[in-house]
Amino acid sequence: MNKHSHKNVESCLAKINHRKVFIYLSLFLFLSCELMAQDVQSSRRRRSQETNQSGLPELTARALSKNLEQAKEAENAVWTREIYRWIDLREEQNAPLYFPEQAIGDRMNLFSLIFKLMSESKIQAYEYLDGREVFTDAHLVDFEDVLKRFKILYTANRVDGKTAYEVDPSDIPSNEVLLYLLKEVTYFNQANGTFDTQVIALCPMLVRNEEDFGEDTRSPMFWLTYEEIRPYIAQSYIMTSNLNNSLTYTTDDFFNKKMYKGEIVKTTNLMNKTLSQMAGDSIGALQHAQDSIEAQIKFFEAQLWVPTDSSQMVVDKKTKKADKKKANSRASNTALASAENNAETENLEGEQAPAEKKSAVKAEKPAKAPKPAKAPAQTKSVRRTR
Repeated sequence: MNKHSHKNVESCLAKINHRKVFIYLSLFLFLSCELMAQDVQSSRRRRSQETNQSGLPELTARALSKNLEQAKEAENAVWTREIYRWIDLREEQNAPLYFPEQAIGDRMNLFSLIFKLMSESKIQAYEYLDGREVFTDAHLVDFEDVLKRFKILYTANRVDGKTAYEVDPSDIPSNEVLLYLLKEVTYFNQANGTFDTQVIALCPMLVRNEEDFGEDTRSPMFWLTYEEIRPYIAQSYIMTSNLNNSLTYTTDDFFNKKMYKGEIVKTTNLMNKTLSQMAGDSIGALQHAQDSIEAQIKFFEAQLWVPTDSSQMVVDKKTKKADKKKANSRASNTALASAENNAETENLEGEQAPAEKKSAVKAEKPAKAPKPAKAPAQTKSVRRTR
């Protein structure tokens, strides 16, 4: 083999080696991309599975910031009125907070959502104190204590050094929470001219029939600040109408738009008394006190705003006064003119009196009798004259 052919063989081998390297690199890159894609898909699948298991998404920084701004809205107010209401879920207007009694897929009522949030340590609850609410760490409620106190069956498991509580959905007493004690504040913020009502906190009430007492007993469970649960209930859609079954409103909309119906049981006062203690136990006195509170709030709001046509009202008022003055001056001028005319008429009557007497005398003379009519001339007969 000559040198020239030897070089050709070497060049061919080099080309073949370069192609093999290129193919190997391509296969390596392809496999690397596939592995990365699989890792991404598996991580996404893992996150979606976690979300599906809990059913509660994690909050973003934007949602937390917005929630904090809304919570501070009432703090800067120059006028506030705090009111406590009983929200009875057995009334049709409040039924969206109660149904479905047991969770159906992703749909759950308010207490089921609260229960899951507490079991996953996403929100904190505070102990119920009679007549006052203290939302500090010293009054935090332990979830296991709640389970034990209200006799809710559960299973405690140790996972990663933490205790996880598992409760069967059928054991969640969401159908027994028939009442909520709701604390709301009506406020006026002078800085931005806002007059609104905002929910501060709520307390679920467990209603159970106790055989020992022979009647239903109300047991307050714990206090929840609305600030903590707002971001979650803002993503929980509910059905609010029997005529439209679409889930068009969230639970947060239900509270913000004041779609609920609640009986006033207390207002914040210096002596910390309930409304029945202040007004009396009679139904008429209590109803009158409740209506008075509602009327006071409406009256305060009405005094804040100036009617949109107030400037026109002032102009119309001035115009009416000017027209009234003109009308009065015209009336006085007319009266004066009529008085002068009457005086002139009286003078003229005094001057013309003799002439009127003469005419009256002449009128008194008897009228001449009419002359008798002449008889028609008789026509003589021609025959007689012959």
